[in-house]
Amino acid sequence: MKKIGLVCPWYGEKITGGAEANLRGIAHNMQKRGIEVEVLTTCVKDANSDFNANVHPQGCSVEAGITVRRFPSDVSDLGAFVYVNHKLCGGQKVISYDEEKTFVEQNINSKELYRYIREHEKEYSAFLFSPYLFGTTYFGAQQVLKKAILIPCFHDEPYVYLRNFRRVYSKVAGMAFNAQPEQWIAEKLYDLRNVHTMVTGCGLDTNLQYDARRFRTKYQINDPFILYAGRKNAGKNVDTLLHYFSIYKRKDTRKLKLVLIGGGQIAIPPEIKDDVIDLGFVPIQDKYDAYGAAELLCQPSKHESFSLVIMESWLCDRPVLVSGDCAVTKNFAVQSGGGLYFTNYGEFAGALDYYKDHPDMSEKMAAAGKAYVKENFDWDRVIEKYVTLIEEISE
Repeated sequence: MKKIGLVCPWYGEKITGGAEANLRGIAHNMQKRGIEVEVLTTCVKDANSDFNANVHPQGCSVEAGITVRRFPSDVSDLGAFVYVNHKLCGGQKVISYDEEKTFVEQNINSKELYRYIREHEKEYSAFLFSPYLFGTTYFGAQQVLKKAILIPCFHDEPYVYLRNFRRVYSKVAGMAFNAQPEQWIAEKLYDLRNVHTMVTGCGLDTNLQYDARRFRTKYQINDPFILYAGRKNAGKNVDTLLHYFSIYKRKDTRKLKLVLIGGGQIAIPPEIKDDVIDLGFVPIQDKYDAYGAAELLCQPSKHESFSLVIMESWLCDRPVLVSGDCAVTKNFAVQSGGGLYFTNYGEFAGALDYYKDHPDMSEKMAAAGKAYVKENFDWDRVIEKYVTLIEEISE
């Protein structure tokens, strides 16, 4: 097998985000197993940066053992891009053809990156592009359609309905999905008759270690608590979690707390300010310890193509409670038997009561989730799937 090119809008060992972490993990774990990889990306810092700001120097370097080739981003009209993006963020699924054209052309792009991919195609067995909604994927994949594997990270959101995306992504050689419901979205909207598809999942280190007592001692939390791990904003449905928790506390007699870890800020209802503990960012080991110390992890987000935190919670022997409106996390909970789901307050409260009254079932569900993660998302298994998909498009 020749080397594999991983194409993304930005790259770095410390960049946050699920798609970014997944591609970084693929790079390290392919290389660890003797597969040569190169990351092909722009000089832009991350998703929160100005697309026109080339922070990193262009050229080839080695970062944490991975060869990274950086290319300058093109100058884009950010005002025009933001105008169209605002419509899509607001839930508008249909925009004009001119607006779709603006969205992809004024997105993050790099003509020098595309030229490199086109001119050096023969040096690579395949190119993995992720995520789907950026110019580096949309235009990059078009340079090498017969060697392009898309890791889209699809959600049921307005972007996925864009006609430009549906036209181009129906022509790639392969698609790798993080979860089965993501593939269902793709099959509904895209013509995949000539596309090799596979549910690869996201890889994890499945040998996490944790110490619940260490977490409680360090943060002086002695009461039972629900854990939320992730960005704290309305987009992750954390406002609903806080609202439901405030209602639940009216009948709570055991001093249940809600512990939040992760970035972002969100207003805490005054009636539960003494029952919500916001720790912000914590060291990674403290996060694992927090999982182990919690009664359960609640992942309320309705829009996930995977969810690392529920996998980590299972690996730390705790069950989960997820949104019934998120096809991916609900499917994980049901398929594994590792958790419950809710779509309204009654179901949320019922789930908390069930976990409280059935500690033995909590343990059994956590164990089922842990077995599910080890069977499906261990890095050896995930890389094996990617190799199979790459071989399939090469036939």
